Amino acid sequence: MTRTEFDNLVVTSGRKLYGQACRILGDREEAEDAVQEVFVRLWKMKMRLDEYESVEALAMTMVKNYCIDQLRKLRFIDQGGETAFSGLHDSAPSPQELIERQEASDIMIRIIGELPEQYREVIRMRDMEELSFEEIAEITGQNINNLRVSLSRARKSVRDEFRKQTK
Repeated sequence: MTRTEFDNLVVTSGRKLYGQACRILGDREEAEDAVQEVFVRLWKMKMRLDEYESVEALAMTMVKNYCIDQLRKLRFIDQGGETAFSGLHDSAPSPQELIERQEASDIMIRIIGELPEQYREVIRMRDMEELSFEEIAEITGQNINNLRVSLSRARKSVRDEFRKQTK
């Protein structure tokens, strides 16, 4: 991808990416940071962007995943300090909520453990170890697109099975 093509991508996709980040994060400054980070990551992988059918779709997915990662980090890192999202963490969970969370966690662990090895490994590396797709591709020797498909199918399988077991 050339610089001009990349600039066109920024101009044509920037608003959509920002809108999605705002909806997920609920904070304009955090959304701007998310979009900027995704564009930096895209620029770093500019030589491989021709492999993708739709770079805009890739960018939207990257923004969504980045925003979700930011929310996850805040959930685990925020220990009462003021953040843009401190309103999300106003009250401590009740004992009942803690029990429900533990039960749900146990169910998720069991479901993930029952997945085919390929799916289990992709979920472990991406969601638990927080490795990038590029890092996972290097480790497994798989194509990034195949990894994305595997992760999507694995997550769908886990989600469907979780819904069945928690009805």
